[in-house]
Amino acid sequence: MTAPRRADFSALTCGNGVSLMAAVPGPDLAARGYLEEELRATGRATAYDGSGDAPYATRVVVRRPADGGSGTLVVEWLNVSSGQDAAPDWTYLAEEVVRRGHAWAGVSAQRVGVEGGTPRVETGVALQGLRAIDPERYGDLAHPGDAWCFDIYTQVARGLAVDLGATCVLAIGESQSAYALTTYLDLVQEEAGLFDGFLVHSRGGGALHTDRPTTIRDVGVPVVVVQTEGDLFGRLAFLPARQPDTDLLRVWEVAGSAHADLFQIGAFESFLGCPDPVNRGQQAYVVRAALRWLESWARGGPAAPSAARLEVDGDRFVLDEHGNVRGGVRTPVVDAPADVLSGYAAAGASPICELFGRTLPLARPWWSSPEEYLAAYEHATDAAIAAGFVLAEDRAAVLAEARPVAP
Repeated sequence: MTAPRRADFSALTCGNGVSLMAAVPGPDLAARGYLEEELRATGRATAYDGSGDAPYATRVVVRRPADGGSGTLVVEWLNVSSGQDAAPDWTYLAEEVVRRGHAWAGVSAQRVGVEGGTPRVETGVALQGLRAIDPERYGDLAHPGDAWCFDIYTQVARGLAVDLGATCVLAIGESQSAYALTTYLDLVQEEAGLFDGFLVHSRGGGALHTDRPTTIRDVGVPVVVVQTEGDLFGRLAFLPARQPDTDLLRVWEVAGSAHADLFQIGAFESFLGCPDPVNRGQQAYVVRAALRWLESWARGGPAAPSAARLEVDGDRFVLDEHGNVRGGVRTPVVDAPADVLSGYAAAGASPICELFGRTLPLARPWWSSPEEYLAAYEHATDAAIAAGFVLAEDRAAVLAEARPVAP
């Protein structure tokens, strides 16, 4: 029997260094005992649509513990919605990855990231693919097209897993990359059999290969789908693809969260030009908990907890007395609110602002004193931890996000 194909790697060392879009700096990797390297991954991939084989040379960024770490490899399908490689799940998950000692790899799986192309989301900024960004470093990369992206992703992950001695390999991707992982689960995983679990974060109702509502089928490994409030309606239209949990599937819908948020954009919020402050929800902590559950589950531990779905009535959400949505995964900012948190921007907002939702003041003062609010917020934090949707290690960070409110 022929051995499954894998990518071969060589170091990328010339030019200007790692190019990954990120508005928020991650952990100090060197101070945390991590190494970062950028590799050229080469091989010959098979197209999923029957177009045959083609050679490829793409880029992968690897961040790994110098001491070998946990044995878990987290492989992010880099997001190209903006027209350039970005790693949104690294932004959300970096602290969890590093404190657990996992290795992380960001794979330039799609043609746009390497060769450039038209952004899927209008940002008002012209962005280039790797070859144009730094011809000295990336000029000899070559991507045959997205028909080959799934096998490229598989071969890169397989090669890294072997070289790093990984004992658990997890696939992750957010937004456009979650569409790709939905397709991967539908068409590739059962035959490839490489990944031990999937974290599908903020997908729409379709997939990379179809705009039709697409559910995730059982492929024999755990899958955790984390959806924001902003994913259910509008351009993402996840609701028609909503499905019940199964033995190997958990779907978490996070109340008060947007497809992208302040945690993702940080100090660059003002550059978006949105009419209202962007969403200040707490999906980051929920996504970290999802990764923790997924890794344990993939290694034979208990299944991730099930969560109530967000409450909908036709084409709208059911709101509580504050104006926040009912149901779903609850975080302190919705259960002890100082704001109204929406996954949707005001009507007429730009396409990029639509993804960032908004944060509005409560319609009326709710708390009799700051002390009452802070006590309720701490109680809600501990309830989220007890329910398994926030990690105990993040308690201090969550408490630090309590909003100052007047009595």
